[in-house]
Amino acid sequence: MSAEQHRVSRLEPYLDRSEPAPTLLKTLVGLQLAGFREDAGMSQEQAARALGFSAAKLSRIEAGKGRRPPAEGDVQALLRLYGTKDYEASVLLRLLRRAGEPGWWQRYDKRLMPEWFDRLVGLQEAAAAIRTFEIQYVPGLLQTPDYARAVVQRGLPTATAGEVDRRVELRTHRAELLTRTDAPQVWAVTDESVLLRVLGSREIMREQLAHLIETARLSNVTVQIVPLDATKASAPAIPVTYLRFGGFDLPDVVYLEHIRSAQFLEDRDETEEYRIALDRLADEALTPAASLELLCRTMKERYPAP
Repeated sequence: MSAEQHRVSRLEPYLDRSEPAPTLLKTLVGLQLAGFREDAGMSQEQAARALGFSAAKLSRIEAGKGRRPPAEGDVQALLRLYGTKDYEASVLLRLLRRAGEPGWWQRYDKRLMPEWFDRLVGLQEAAAAIRTFEIQYVPGLLQTPDYARAVVQRGLPTATAGEVDRRVELRTHRAELLTRTDAPQVWAVTDESVLLRVLGSREIMREQLAHLIETARLSNVTVQIVPLDATKASAPAIPVTYLRFGGFDLPDVVYLEHIRSAQFLEDRDETEEYRIALDRLADEALTPAASLELLCRTMKERYPAP
């Protein structure tokens, strides 16, 4: 088996996934096309010019960007240009067709799922590890429905009741990945002020802390709290989500969310800076065991049961 065949054969298990993973598959298809182009000794500019594509179009295809996968005709043209063998081409085209199957989140109204958020959810669904830091709210994957409702209502005070309901449903559905058979490893670091800030009501906060305690006991979830008296904690100024993927040469991705947009970082030098920052923050936070004790104590003292 050639190196190219071995590289593509490793993708075959993704053809049998029970749930679509369009975001991951688009990325894998793009990476393979870039590899075939390099094997053919062609630059992006040369390949794009040969097929009458713009350089931006080919760059987008190879990066796996966009809400939809590239057109099959375009991919076939690229495979012919690169002289790709039948086996490799057949696997890649089957992956491309699977990439066109919508993920569960893509059935929601596009107003709730702008392209940048669609990409985040798709990446989280495919990630092997998710690291997150939050300074204002409980991380989205760890929120209860009532807490999520309070967050949405605070952030979108003019939203209709129906829109709030759909956003809460979406957030609740996202959290189901924590208990899947192939669940990712999740490492969440949160500022202690998040536990003290009352959203909705004290009863909602009690339920939220109880849920955090329960979730922190899952084997694939680690929760750490940065205490208020941690004078040397070097926390980022904004929330950070760090995504890592297993089994392939996929780059780590850092997600930085803004009010109405988001930024995805994939350059290794940039993502490495965030990885180091999150490592340092985890070292300065309470240990997972001490964090669990703080959660229990805060729930008991600040949000006692009626």
